[in-house]
Amino acid sequence: MKRSEVDRSKLSPMMQQYMEIKDKYEDCIIFFRLGDFYEMFFDDAILTSRILELTLTGKQAGLEERVPMCGIPHHAYISYVDELVDKGYKVAIVEQLEDPKETKGMVKRDVIQVITKGTRIDSNIDSKSNNHIANIYDFSYCYGISYADVSTGEVYATLVEGEGDRVIHEVTRNGFREVLVNDTIDREIVEKLRSNYDVLVTIEKDELEDSDYSYIYKDIEDVRLVKTLKHLLYYILETKKGDLHHLQPCMVLKSSMYLEFDVNTKKNLELVETLRNRERQYSLLWLLDKCKTAMGSRMLKNTILNPLTSRKEIERRYDMVSLLSTEFILRDDLIHSLEKVYDLERLVGRITYGNLNAKDLLQLKSSLGELPTIKKILDDLHYDKTIETFEEVYSLLDKTILEDAPFTLHEGHLIKEGYHAELDELKRISSGSKDFILEMEKEEKERTGIKNLKVGFNKVFGYYIEVSKGQCSLIKEEFGYERKQTLANCERFITPVLKEKENIILGAEEKIISLEYKLFMDIREVVKRYVESFQKVAKIISEIDMLQSFSIVSDAYKFTRPEITEERTLKLLECRHPVVEQVMKDKYIPNDIVMDKTTNILLITGPNMAGKSTYMRQCAITVIMAQMGCFVPCQSAVLPIFDKIFTRIGASDDLVSGESTFMIEMKEANYAISEATENSLILFDELGRGTATYDGMSLAQAILEYIHDKIKAKTMFSTHYHELTFLEKDLKQLKNVHVSAVEENGQVTFLHKVKPGAVDKSYGIHVASLAKLPASLIDRANDILNVYEKKNIKKETFTQTSLFELDEEEFEPKINPIEEKIKEINPLEMTPMDALNFLYDLHREVKKKD
Repeated sequence: MKRSEVDRSKLSPMMQQYMEIKDKYEDCIIFFRLGDFYEMFFDDAILTSRILELTLTGKQAGLEERVPMCGIPHHAYISYVDELVDKGYKVAIVEQLEDPKETKGMVKRDVIQVITKGTRIDSNIDSKSNNHIANIYDFSYCYGISYADVSTGEVYATLVEGEGDRVIHEVTRNGFREVLVNDTIDREIVEKLRSNYDVLVTIEKDELEDSDYSYIYKDIEDVRLVKTLKHLLYYILETKKGDLHHLQPCMVLKSSMYLEFDVNTKKNLELVETLRNRERQYSLLWLLDKCKTAMGSRMLKNTILNPLTSRKEIERRYDMVSLLSTEFILRDDLIHSLEKVYDLERLVGRITYGNLNAKDLLQLKSSLGELPTIKKILDDLHYDKTIETFEEVYSLLDKTILEDAPFTLHEGHLIKEGYHAELDELKRISSGSKDFILEMEKEEKERTGIKNLKVGFNKVFGYYIEVSKGQCSLIKEEFGYERKQTLANCERFITPVLKEKENIILGAEEKIISLEYKLFMDIREVVKRYVESFQKVAKIISEIDMLQSFSIVSDAYKFTRPEITEERTLKLLECRHPVVEQVMKDKYIPNDIVMDKTTNILLITGPNMAGKSTYMRQCAITVIMAQMGCFVPCQSAVLPIFDKIFTRIGASDDLVSGESTFMIEMKEANYAISEATENSLILFDELGRGTATYDGMSLAQAILEYIHDKIKAKTMFSTHYHELTFLEKDLKQLKNVHVSAVEENGQVTFLHKVKPGAVDKSYGIHVASLAKLPASLIDRANDILNVYEKKNIKKETFTQTSLFELDEEEFEPKINPIEEKIKEINPLEMTPMDALNFLYDLHREVKKKD
């Protein structure tokens, strides 16, 4: 049965209430609170029962046919929500807004929050990563992008010029899982994000009109960014439906502030996860993360993905890393304190939003308790930022919240004795009455002579006296027992005295729970006043935690402080790949990477498996680490500040878009060539191998010449086209280097050492032999190779022309009519017969010309 097919006039009042709420939240799965369960109905029930493997049942709703239904216990709903949200669904939580005991007729219900991928604020999200919700606002001539982590309160905004692909680059580079777009955006962008990158995309046209959150954007002058932020804030506030004043004033990002690279570089260099398993282990983040707080780990990850370009700030971080390594005793004390600091940023989010529990306040108390020690250590280190210590808040939490308080707030046992006189009196009455019950059981046994008599309690009947069937004959009328319940093996009774005590006990317990909840909320309101100050302290602790992590890894792995130079000189001596060095069993062979003012391109040749790709990756990783403010895996390092990094390493078809390896190679090469400046770093690994040999070699040479003449960026270009090594004669800023290997008795040994000059042998058959291909196959390959070598076929390497020195006005390409005809057709729209006829016409036209 579908919801759209139902005659609503026949529905029960409760189901009509459900339908009205569902109409407002068509794109959400509704978790509808009924008593102790969340229920789902109609299509939601069918979908959810399949995904969560729940039993699909039915509910009588006033119709002849039962409507589909499934349900989950309300106290265990979060794990079910996690699974649905991870699969890209939105879940709307509908709660009872009134107490059923105090309401006549239908209990009022409504959505209290919508849970989506990017707006989660609970404690189940990954503590070491930000969880961003982003939006794209299409202004026709440019795009506004803003994003926020609702759990921590951080808000950012930036403008992106150019085509839609630039926006997609920005979304994928940042790893946004949920994106909001305005209703005028190009639908191709929406489809690419949904289909190719599995991003949850919501189209929304409304913007925030409530001035209550204007502090987030009041200092921003660009009206486009303000409009973008209002668009995002409307969605967040409509989704969360709670107090979100922990959201911080927006930070406007400019591309010049950070070292830029796209998602391909992020993947190829395995910065935050590995290519093979997409796991954190064995990534650069895994190696560098010795942080003691979740906040520090998040800042580290963000810094890896956004290295700095400010020399002053980079040098400042170097100074502190160096000082922490020198003052290692203070560093150890700092680490000891940081281990006791919880996630202040996300605790603040829950305090403001209101979904906190007593454990959250205990974690806040523990964190605040360490601040005086941390402050003293930072003062001793002459750290340039200072923190508040919040003694008054710590004192309040210390004398109020019980250390063993439960997770829920409606069970009592939250507040310590001595804080509130009325509460202490109620607890005294309750505990005294309970002692009375125990005493009463003892007295009743003696008075009646019934040895197995028990005084018990349940929520339905309250307190009762239980007597087994065999002992019921001993009950006399003068005992004053009144039968309350008959069970298979016993009878239950009450007495006027027991009923009186029950009223006192239950009345006191209800008052205790109600009063403790009120006191807890009052404490929360006091703590809320310090939210902004907590966030400032959290930022400082995040940074010092990241810097102590840099210090620890620098000492452990023998990293060295880089020297930043204003000259276009890159000189990394005895450079290593920091991750490979730690995971490989054999001794790592370090190499020099030198590109002085007269060298912009290193053309790298050498056999497969010799380490060309690793050599290139370690250069980029060293640059990234240096601009993060971390020491680097070199004996010594002198390097400039780069603005962008571009990589093309590895080969993979894009099955989703149907693009081949070669097409992807060319697109990525084009992206690098069009975006790079002379202050960029380009890494091209065997570019051109995805097509025929002559095509690939020609393209590789043309790209090298273009980079050499036009861009002048520092470039590492590995190749198997040994003919390209002759370019060293024509391109003055290109130098040949090779990864050496030794061949002896038909066996090859890779030395993993990079040396000047070129090689003219690839050792491909030797690598195949190492891969244990059949011996007969290897022998046959050698025979064929000998035939080719005897033919002495040499590929001509074309020397550089002055093409790139011409201005566009000086060079007017001739129009080829046949090419123009081909450009006009769409092969995908042609029938086979159309294609044959078109080919025949072209052939006839070419023959006419001949």
